[in-house]
Parts: sequence; structure tokens; C-alpha cells
Amino acid sequence: MKKIFLFIGVLSMSFLSAQDVTDALRYSQQDILGTARFRGMSGAFGALGGDMSAIQINPAGSAVFLNSSGSVTLSSSNIENDVSYFNGTRLTSSSNFNFNQVGAIFVYNNRSESSVLNKVSLGIAYDQTTDYADEFSAVGRSSNSIDSFFLAEAQGIPLDLLTVRAGESIDGLYSFLGETEGYGTQQAFLGHESFIIEANDLNDPNNTAYFSNVAPGFFDQDYYYESTGLNGKFTVNGGAQIHNNFYIGVNLNSHFINYDRVTDFFEGNNNAGSNINEITFINRLSTVGAGFSAQIGGIFKVSNMLRLGASLESPTWYYIEEETTQRLETFSDADGRALVNPDVVNIFPEYQLRTPARATGSIAVLFGKRGLISLDYSYKDYSSTEFDSDEGANFSNLNREIENTFQGASTLRIGGEFRNGNWSFRGGYSYEESPYKNELILGEKTGVSLGIGYNFGKIKFDVAYDYSEQERNQQFFPNSGFTNAVSIDNYRDNLTFTLALNL
Repeated sequence: MKKIFLFIGVLSMSFLSAQDVTDALRYSQQDILGTARFRGMSGAFGALGGDMSAIQINPAGSAVFLNSSGSVTLSSSNIENDVSYFNGTRLTSSSNFNFNQVGAIFVYNNRSESSVLNKVSLGIAYDQTTDYADEFSAVGRSSNSIDSFFLAEAQGIPLDLLTVRAGESIDGLYSFLGETEGYGTQQAFLGHESFIIEANDLNDPNNTAYFSNVAPGFFDQDYYYESTGLNGKFTVNGGAQIHNNFYIGVNLNSHFINYDRVTDFFEGNNNAGSNINEITFINRLSTVGAGFSAQIGGIFKVSNMLRLGASLESPTWYYIEEETTQRLETFSDADGRALVNPDVVNIFPEYQLRTPARATGSIAVLFGKRGLISLDYSYKDYSSTEFDSDEGANFSNLNREIENTFQGASTLRIGGEFRNGNWSFRGGYSYEESPYKNELILGEKTGVSLGIGYNFGKIKFDVAYDYSEQERNQQFFPNSGFTNAVSIDNYRDNLTFTLALNL
């Protein structure tokens, strides 16, 4: 509803900047998504081709198709988060349904025996590359209060900036601070207006020092996190088969981002001398973006039994826009409730993000019509991720933090397929190294997969099941004075269904 009100001019807009390293990583990673055959073999298709999702690893895979083909894929997923926070544990489950993939490859054979060009392929496809669906809650008792978040933002800011003047509204001042001072000053204003923090000298408008109205002790905290959305890309592919044994291909990719997140933090205390006994802080984020990347790849058929593949995916250059809303409420046993709920949508200046390039090497061993084994190795240097802006925002400090925080990460995928008549049976394993130098923040990701398919002739139907797990420590409010974090064991399992048709 707030966006509707904004359209008719009731709400104000603020322009500010508050990106962090977690944003850089979120839009740089890719999941193993795509057709059921692709997922059933854990995505190890770089030297194989002949599958619509295989061209997302190596665009030369389109030229491996014997004839024109198309496919459509749906999947359902279940996400479990086993969360530990001090003395509390919680298990949260959620489910999601996705339209993963649709596309077609058109194959044009050259019947001339004297030509070096045996085949040309053209393709168009949509693929979901990342699923942002996630949900968890954490509960525990801490000796740290969220008051440190607001104190850290407020220190050094003149009291005059945080004080609502006669004839001025909370909405108006919150909006003005976002436009002129930035995100941090807005947080200081929220903390001051809700009485979490207070100026050392209330009579000095130039006061820049603050203290907390929350007394030290123990704090019962409850945190809820939910995110939805996806990354997807539309691909135009071209491929060719040369001299029977060599395949080449190129992809031009148009990417989009659609990401939404809500967090709800509650804190309560009965500490002696505390003037604030409850705090509820709600934040909402909405992100949209568009980008471009390109890929080039080749497959060499060494023999009927052995194939080698290599591909390179360029960085993706994104343009991203973000909006946030906030709500802060406090309760005092002595003074009652205070609510700060600005009817303001903070609109961040559009910024640019360059994600890392990816290089992949592949090998596959084929046993005639009986089956195959395939292996892919990929490498991405996440420390090369970079923010930029045409709006005058300075990201130099953040880019240095990215260089110091991230590292190059390897991904290994192994898959196999056994065929018996019209039936195909598949399995796979994947390993993804942590992009963080400190693997306690985000651990390695491992996964296994199984799949089965039946060939009806012109129609093929495939089903796959895959499972992955990863550990992470997630801070409630990144880059803030409040450093509390939860420990999460994340488990995901998916069922994927693909219908493929020879055209």
C-alpha cells in the first residue's frame, strides 16, 4: 500500500546508500537450477551438452543436440534452518514452488560433405539462476542490547539534527535526514525519537554525545527473517559443430533481480534501572535490478568415449535499485509505549554491481548408449566483485572491504547416468568452496542428487531430487555496533520435473 500512496504523492522519498558485502555476495552466486536431467547429475554438463540447462555452463552444448528440441521445468523445494542463538534453538521449515526453466534449441544440419561446418544451432532460454526463498527465526538470551546499534550511529551527530522542531513532523525529519545526511543519521533519529538513546546535554543543540536508556544486564531477544525472490536470465545462444569433433558456442544473457526481505527484531528486559524494557524493530527491503553478461565455450570430442569442455562467463554488470521502510516501537514500564513509524519509502540511488567472472573446465567419459560419467570444475574470484555509481556515491571503502573479506572459490560437480532401454538413472555430487576468507561466516556447500527419466520417443519426462547443506553465521544488522549473530545449519531439498519435446 505504501507504494500506492507514494505514487499519489502522500509519502516522501529519501535518497541514501547502505549497501554492504552481503549484497555483493547475494547477487554473485548461482544455484544448481534447471532441467531435471541437469539437476539429477548435479549440473556436471560442461563437456556433454545436449540439454537445455547445459548451455548455461557451456554454450557449445547447443551444437551437441542432434535435432531441434525444447523443454519446460517446474520444481518444488523445502528449506529447513536449524538455528542456534545463545541458549535458544529453533527449527524453521518453509516450502517454495518455482518455474525453473523454459527454452528451445533449433538445429540446422549442413548436408554438404565438403563443408567444415557440419551443424549450426540457435537457442533461446529462460533460466532461474538463484532462489532467494528463505525463512528462519531465532530466540535466545544475550548480554548485548540492540541499543548499541543506535548508539554507534548517533555518536558525533548534533542533537539539533535529531530533534523534531515546532511545525515539523516525524515523517518530514526522517525524510530530510535521508536526503541530506544518509542512512546512519536516520537510524540515530529513530533511536532518539523512541527514547532508546538520549543526549548527554538536552539543552545543547550542538551536543554530539549520547547514552542509552537501556540498563545493562540480560536481554531476551527474538528475531524473524524472511526473504523471497529470484535471479533469472534470458539467453540467446548460437552454436556450431566443426569438423565433426569440435563444438563452439556463445551466449548473450540478460539478467534480472527481484528480491524482498523483511526482518522483525524484538528485545525485552527486566534489568534494574532500565527506562526501556521492550524494543521492536522492523525493516523491509525491496530490490530490483537488471544486468548483462556473455559466455563463450567449446567442446572437443577426443574420441567416441572422451570429451573435453572449457567455457568462460564474463562478469555480470548490474544496475540495481532498492527501497526500504522501517518501524521502531519501544515500551517503558514507567512511561508506556513510543512508536516511530515514518510513512516514508527510502529510495536508494541506483548503483552498479560487477559480479565475478567464472571459468569452467570439464571432462566426460561416455560408454556408448549405456551411460556416462562427467566432471566440471569452476572457479570464481569473489574478491573482484565491485560496486560503482553514476549518482556520485563513493564505494571505495566498501570495495576494499570486499577485497579483504572474499576470496577465490572453487566448485566441483560430478555426475553420472546409466541407461537401460528407454529408462535413464542419474546421480551426482557437488562441492562449493566458501567465498569468505573466514569460513565461519559461510561454510562450504555440499550436495547430492538422484534422477530418473523415460524416453517416449518424441517426448521425454525427467524427475530429479537434490539435497544440499551449508552452515553460516548471520549477523542481525551488518556493519553496525550491534554484532550479535545466529548460527544456522541450512538444508534444502528439491523435486524437479521436466518435460522435453523433440521439435
